[in-house]
Amino acid sequence: MSLDVNIKIIDREGQPHEVAAPTDMGMNLMEVVRSFELVPEGTIGICGGMAMCASCQCYIISDTPLPEMEMDEEAMLAEAFYVKDNSRLGCQIPITPDLEGLEVEMAPEEL
Repeated sequence: MSLDVNIKIIDREGQPHEVAAPTDMGMNLMEVVRSFELVPEGTIGICGGMAMCASCQCYIISDTPLPEMEMDEEAMLAEAFYVKDNSRLGCQIPITPDLEGLEVEMAPEEL
């Protein structure tokens, strides 16, 4: 049985999108943003989701519980632009039933 979670994603132009993200496909937040084409192709997931580029950086708006940040993610965010206290890499957030109601805003694209 497929279970989708409802996630609100604000794109880089400030437009909100309500998406139903599948929890049974092993996807992460970066892949959801890419699959729903919420940012221009080629501007997200440049490293393939390896926490090595920060192109999928987002700001967590809701108080939805997330997995702890790993060292690779912390190191990448320490070098990224536009980092805030609520920054996370979308590629490091797996889509699980616990993400129901998650709200995020995509960080500006690095130039």
